[in-house]
Amino acid sequence: MELGFGNVKILRGGFHAWEKAGFPLRKKTQVSGKNIHGGNAKSTHRMGDQKKSINLALQGGGTHGAFTWGVLDRLLEDDRVDIEAISGTSAGAMNGVIATDGLMEAGKEGARQALDRFWQAISDTAQFSPLKRTLFDVMAGNWNLDNSPNFRLFELMELLASPYQLNPLNINPLRDLLALHVNFERVRSCNLIKLFVSATNIRNGRVKLFDKTELTLDMVMASASLPYLFQAMEIDGEAYWDGGYMGNPVLYPFAYHCTSKDVVLVQVNPIERRAIPKTAQEILNHINDITFNGSLMKELRAIEFVGRLLDSESLEPARYKKMLIHAINAEKELEPFNASSKFNAEWSFLIHLRDLGRKAAERWLDKNYDSIGSQSSVDIRSMF
Repeated sequence: MELGFGNVKILRGGFHAWEKAGFPLRKKTQVSGKNIHGGNAKSTHRMGDQKKSINLALQGGGTHGAFTWGVLDRLLEDDRVDIEAISGTSAGAMNGVIATDGLMEAGKEGARQALDRFWQAISDTAQFSPLKRTLFDVMAGNWNLDNSPNFRLFELMELLASPYQLNPLNINPLRDLLALHVNFERVRSCNLIKLFVSATNIRNGRVKLFDKTELTLDMVMASASLPYLFQAMEIDGEAYWDGGYMGNPVLYPFAYHCTSKDVVLVQVNPIERRAIPKTAQEILNHINDITFNGSLMKELRAIEFVGRLLDSESLEPARYKKMLIHAINAEKELEPFNASSKFNAEWSFLIHLRDLGRKAAERWLDKNYDSIGSQSSVDIRSMF
C-alpha cells in the first residue's frame, strides 16, 4: 500500500494497515578526546550544550562505506552525542556491527579503533585483487574502475555466468574478515546500543530484519549478498540477497524500538544526479542509484505523511511517533565516483572517503546540532 499526500484511506484499514505500509505503531521502550587519525580533536563540548541521543541509518554501497566510517568516527568523537540505535544494510550493517563490538570492548574509542582496523584489513586483502585502476587513472586522480580491462571482464562475466558457476565453493574473503574482526557473542550481549540489520527475502521479496540479540555472521553476510557477486545466504530455510533492494536501510525499527525520535541518514547513494545519463555506463550507474534508494524514499514519504497528520491532530500522539529526519551526505564530493568505484579498495581511496565522511559529519554537527530533538533538518517533502 503506497501513501499519497492526500490519501487518508489507510487510516480506515486500521492500525494493522498502517503497520503494513511501513510505519508501525509506537511501542513503549525503556531508555537504555583522542583523535586516532592524528592531531588534536576539535573541542566537542560547548558551554550549555546538553548530550543528545540519535539513531543512525547506514546505507550500503561497497567501499563507499568508508564514507560512513568517517561519519561514525566523527560522531563517536563528539561527547555531546549518544547513538541509541543503528539500522544498517550491507556495508552499513558491517560498519554497525564493527562499531557495536568495539563499543562493548572499549567504549567509543574502542569503536573508532575497531572501524579503523576493519577498513585497513579490507584494503590489505584487496591488494591481491585484479580489480585495479589503470596507470592513466592513477595519474589523473580518477578513482573509478571503468577503464580497467579486468573490471570490464568482470562485468562481462557477471552477464554470462552466476556466482554458483563462477564460485561453486562460495569463497568470500569478506566473510573471513568479518569473522576475524567481530565477536558476535559480545555483539548479541551488547546493552549499549541497539542494532538492526536488513536483508531481502528472495522468495517473497520482503525485507527481513535481524535484531542484535539474534545476530550471526550469516545474517550480516546475507545483508551484503549481491546476487551477481555471491550465492544467496540461507538462514533457517530461507534464502536472502542484499538488503539494499528492500531497505537501504530500514527506518521503522526506530519508531518501534527506540526512545529517540531523531534519525540521521548517512547517505552514500546520491538521490539526485544533475546530469542526464547518456552513455551505457552512466545509465547503469543511475539505475543503481535509483534501485538502492527506492525503498528508502517510500519509507521517508510515509514518515512525512505521519508527521503531517500528527501536526494536524489527525492522529493520536500517544499511539504514533513523529520522527525527525536528518541527513549527512556529501553529494557534490561523491558525485564523481560511479558504481565501479565501489569495488576500489585502495587504502588511499578509503582514507579519502573517510575524511570526506568526517568533514560531512563536522558540517552537520556545526549546522544542525541544535535541531536534534526539536525539528528535522531535512525537508522530506521537497524530495518527492
